[in-house]
Amino acid sequence: MARDAQMPDWKAKELTPGQLSERSGVAVSALHFYEREGLITSRRTSGNQRRYHRETLRRVAFIRISQRVGIPLSEIREALENLPDGRTPTRRDWAKLSTDWRANLDERIDQLTRLRDSLDGCIGCGCLSLGSCALVNAHDRLGELGPGARVLDVSLNKPRRR
Repeated sequence: MARDAQMPDWKAKELTPGQLSERSGVAVSALHFYEREGLITSRRTSGNQRRYHRETLRRVAFIRISQRVGIPLSEIREALENLPDGRTPTRRDWAKLSTDWRANLDERIDQLTRLRDSLDGCIGCGCLSLGSCALVNAHDRLGELGPGARVLDVSLNKPRRR
């Protein structure tokens, strides 16, 4: 194992790309991508080598788990922009982010539950290809409501705010 990729001292305030990769389980190339996308930042040493602040571990973990549940990078970036730049985010900072995302996550959970429970039946897309579509969506009445999977798509079924 290369010296750079060894686990960092727990007191280390900065990590090399190899150390951050090793500790986070994310490839160095992905770290560089996250940086290009504005999700994480690094500083450059006098030798032009990247160094990441240790708190970047938490950001990378947040990015990875958010991606795993299907949250787009644009939404992840927006959430991370609400965290402070000049200091390590506190428990309160992360709690605020969690609160801000709660409704979005609840909607995603509801969507996934509906998909899981209805995937073998009609999804309300207007395809009329399954035998039950004639009963659930007679004469493609859901098509009048607009495109997409009308029955399962939670965001399409929400009452409009005025």
